Amino acid sequence: MDQAKAWHQGIFGVDPYFDEPFYAGFNIEGYELGLDPATSSTPPGPGGAVAYWCVEDIELGVGRFTETGAEVRAPVQDVDGGVKVVKLADPDGNLLGLIENPAFELPA
Repeated sequence: MDQAKAWHQGIFGVDPYFDEPFYAGFNIEGYELGLDPATSSTPPGPGGAVAYWCVEDIELGVGRFTETGAEVRAPVQDVDGGVKVVKLADPDGNLLGLIENPAFELPA
């Protein structure tokens, strides 16, 4: 749990607002990112749903995530209209995605 918490603190640049051995919660621009240790009822590793984090430049985003230990699981795809997506796995094997979408307004 400590490793996962440190990785997420580094990649998102925020400390958990709730930090207990059974759960760590991060407030990321108003969205909850929760870390639930492997000893809980939810097994670690890839699941069905993938949360996508919007980035301004997907290639820079992929570089930042892979430099910190994430692995690309599906390459960057241009899915139309300037929208690009990529699937990665964090150091614990949990899937996450990045999306570059010109229609999204990112916080300043």
